[in-house]
Amino acid sequence: MTIKKFQGKTEAEATALAKEEFGAGTVIMNVKEIKPKGLLRSFKTSMYEVTAAIEESEPSQPARPAAPVNMPAAGNINVAADEPISIPRAEEMKEVFATVESTWANSMPQEMKEEKKGGTAENVAASSPSNNNLEEKLENLQSLLEKKLSQPPEEQKEELLKESLMDENFKFVKMIYSILLENEVNEKYVNQIMDEVEKVMKKGASLDYILSSIYQKMILKFGQPQPIKLSEHKPKVVFFIGPTGVGKTTTIAKIASRFKVEKGKKVALYTADTYRIAAAEQLRTYANILDTPLDIVYSAKELNEELQKAQEEEFDLVLVDTAGFSHKNEEQREETKQLVDQLSEEFEKEVYLVLSATTKYRDLLEIADIYKANFDFKMIFTKLDETSCYGNILNMKLYTGADLSYTTYGQNVPEDIEIFNTQNIVKLLLGGK
Repeated sequence: MTIKKFQGKTEAEATALAKEEFGAGTVIMNVKEIKPKGLLRSFKTSMYEVTAAIEESEPSQPARPAAPVNMPAAGNINVAADEPISIPRAEEMKEVFATVESTWANSMPQEMKEEKKGGTAENVAASSPSNNNLEEKLENLQSLLEKKLSQPPEEQKEELLKESLMDENFKFVKMIYSILLENEVNEKYVNQIMDEVEKVMKKGASLDYILSSIYQKMILKFGQPQPIKLSEHKPKVVFFIGPTGVGKTTTIAKIASRFKVEKGKKVALYTADTYRIAAAEQLRTYANILDTPLDIVYSAKELNEELQKAQEEEFDLVLVDTAGFSHKNEEQREETKQLVDQLSEEFEKEVYLVLSATTKYRDLLEIADIYKANFDFKMIFTKLDETSCYGNILNMKLYTGADLSYTTYGQNVPEDIEIFNTQNIVKLLLGGK
């Protein structure tokens, strides 16, 4: 006899695979539902495993369908968050196991029935090494249920309270899971967060403690924001890179205003965006309002020459606006790379990649891949006022590993900018306000 297991998304699919391989003489010995394990089992589908047999000496023997056994698979007691928990009575369990034994007896090929020589179906199952595993599982399940039924009323009550608490916890976690997905956090990262929370749930923690744990873990994943910090060696040179239309020029004006007006620092503005006349004129308008010098540079050499002048005049900060271009434009990307790479080593520099919170996740990944290959950057997210989903901020943080620095949420200069507010963004991601 040949015994083999087949798996499918449904019982019918698994049975069909067995009959396809074994033919008409297939004997279905057991059907088991394999439920997913772990905290996220409520969001995944079950698989079905069929144990089938074929008598090699009688390949044409007609199949004998096994009687249905309405019993959960041993080792897979897995109650979803919204399923009631029902403990069967001892009399019901005896009927279940009697049905299992009867099914085994009726499923055996004729030769195995003759070999048992008047023995019980239980003897037949035990006579084959391949059957020992199932029998052992059935016995373990029966012992487990009998032990549960024999518990004193106080222990049963305590057990039910624990199970009820776990039900509420799973419902709560399932809600958080859905909220994060609705906020467009990538499912891979949601699963990572939930897997880390699973350890807390196993200890029977309260809902408040679970929420606090999720909140803290997300705070840690965002990390500490890293805004621009001035250096002792003046001037500090900061490059702003990114695709077109994300608001680089307006962001530069906001940062310049913060350092010039609020902190009283000497700030100079340079632009290397010679492709768009409007960009230079827009930045010049802001420079005139702030009473800050603005120069246009066409090459890395020219930038270094201008920085020497800024050093002599003891400027604290130089902000460099680069050309906004499609991440697929290799020529413009190479020009920006040369501008950054060929900066004289005597100047301390930082690079900030400016991204829009409204950009599609797939496009953000493509942008990040291109810029990661050419620059070591920190990130600024703009246009938070134009979206209600903030998941891409967490997605990009975890995907790139780059530090977050500022966020902007409007066109007003200098009001609509702040250092990345980790706590506020996490609250919004978890459905808060």
